[in-house]
Amino acid sequence: MKPFIHEDFLLPTQSARELYHEYAVDEPIFDYHCHLSPKDLVENRSFHNLFEIWLEGDHYKWRAMRLNGVDERFCTGDADPKDKFRAFARTVPHTFRNPIYHWTHLELKRYFGIEELLDEHTADWIWEQANEKLTDPNLSAQGILSKFRVKMVGTTDDPTDTLEYHAKLRDSSCPAEVLPTFRPDRGILTENVENWNSWVDRLSAVCGNDIISFGDYKSCLSQRVDYFDQMGCKASDHGLLRCPLKIGNESEASVVFEKLRSAKSVSSEEREGFAGHVLAYLGELYHSKNWVMQLHLGAARNMNAAIFKQLGPDTGCDSIADVPQVDSLALLLGELSLRQRLPKTVLYNLNPRDNYAFATMCGNFFQKDVPCKVHYGSGWWFLDQWEGMMMQLNALSSLSLLSHFIGMITDSRSFMSYPRHEYFRRLLCNLLGEDLENGALPEQMKLQVGEMVRRICFQNASDYFQLSVS
Repeated sequence: MKPFIHEDFLLPTQSARELYHEYAVDEPIFDYHCHLSPKDLVENRSFHNLFEIWLEGDHYKWRAMRLNGVDERFCTGDADPKDKFRAFARTVPHTFRNPIYHWTHLELKRYFGIEELLDEHTADWIWEQANEKLTDPNLSAQGILSKFRVKMVGTTDDPTDTLEYHAKLRDSSCPAEVLPTFRPDRGILTENVENWNSWVDRLSAVCGNDIISFGDYKSCLSQRVDYFDQMGCKASDHGLLRCPLKIGNESEASVVFEKLRSAKSVSSEEREGFAGHVLAYLGELYHSKNWVMQLHLGAARNMNAAIFKQLGPDTGCDSIADVPQVDSLALLLGELSLRQRLPKTVLYNLNPRDNYAFATMCGNFFQKDVPCKVHYGSGWWFLDQWEGMMMQLNALSSLSLLSHFIGMITDSRSFMSYPRHEYFRRLLCNLLGEDLENGALPEQMKLQVGEMVRRICFQNASDYFQLSVS
């Protein structure tokens, strides 16, 4: 019997198989947005067992386990690592049609050569087999990048980060370019004034300058953009519920800044204007550095108050938000365009309702000799699964230019996530192969379609971020 993960997995047509095997499979990976630890890469971390490399920080798996009735101590608690793995193994057979089922078995196959299906009966055997193979240097943090031909890694970093590990990576033998990404959300969002002030104090400390006035604040942000740029940064990232509804002027933002620093009451309109002013100011800085601005919009975070109080953020209790996106997004992009300071931008939506709105928004802003200056980004978070990626590809190809698409990201904290690129590539080839088979694309153009697939897998992103890696 053919194993579940075989060479033609998810490639039902001859054209899909040709596209994948001739144009996609050998392309390297340009992972321009993820949450990998630069410290783990500097130390070339070795993983002692499947829990460490697979379950330690993966809130996708925690969500599935909780839905299956698993006690929290087997997700984020103090249970034995092997028992946590067994609890996950018992959950896997319940994940049919959830991307976790495909990802799990792709990862077992690609990292360990394991073809057996994971369940409670195979859990102990797979645990022992995989743990033994984790002693191979090819499965250390840097070894994994080499194994999967990862040429670029864009981490996600707070502006107050010293980037000490990135500095060490520059002088190391790491097989990939590991570059920081500027993520200043904590300086923009002011709902929790105490947290915002603590962050501003850290910004002051890392800059070595007192932040007394709004001018001081903006100067320190500019200083950190300069530093990140010196460290090779090519992009910023913003994880916002939505863009601000107002862009305040300098005077208005300065008044709000003084109130915030004095812990005085600030209205919602003032917060919006302040956030809009700072975000637009940062957009201008990104434009000056020729960075890419990434906007991840639409996540309703920390919905379970009890879990948030117990475990903090990024622990698997977030949702798709139901908020309007178009007007505020158009306000930001339009203002930066009016100032002639709109940077290259990638838009990611989390609510699939907004697919067509985001895809059409990209076509409103353009620049000579910069193909698709504003990109419609890949399926993100809850949408980086079969249906979500297909909806994104259909919206993009229907309303923009698929040929310039900059491809998939892992958006992951796990070193086990690189088969997600393979998963995306198979779905892309399946989609285009079906079009070739049913006559929606001309058969004589298969070579051109194949070249488009090849570029989407790697080269388009390399060109867009203007980073030549070999």
